[in-house]
Amino acid sequence: MPTPILHKKTFRELTIDEFYELLRVRSEVFVVEQDCVYQDLDRDDQPSIHLWLSVDNRVVALCRVCPAGTHMSRVSIGRVATTERGKGYGKQIMLHAIEAAKEHFGATVIDIEAQEYARGFYETVGFKQSSAPFILDGIPHIKMTWQA
Repeated sequence: MPTPILHKKTFRELTIDEFYELLRVRSEVFVVEQDCVYQDLDRDDQPSIHLWLSVDNRVVALCRVCPAGTHMSRVSIGRVATTERGKGYGKQIMLHAIEAAKEHFGATVIDIEAQEYARGFYETVGFKQSSAPFILDGIPHIKMTWQA
């Protein structure tokens, strides 16, 4: 299996083609696969750090790291998606995102809004459930928190 290449950029550093591809993958995973209509373009992309892994020029995992006060009151990670499951790309992108949150925003605590079914996955990278279940965009979610 080829080693994925990590890409990490601010919004302003993204090329139009890169941002288009990230949005395309997000739409493919969240809108089409999960049959979920939601407002993806939420103004949180501009202040965020965007990370993705590519293999043979294909995006295989992505996420964004939002500074405190944008998507959530504390630093958060969101829009976590993989296009090739079962290969460890999701865990890799999350570990890179945690490092980016610490490096760029000084995070010692990170929040996420996780789809409830993915709780076990996020626990493998150190997140713990920190809220009761709630519905977000028609899908059961939980807040989870990582602490240094």
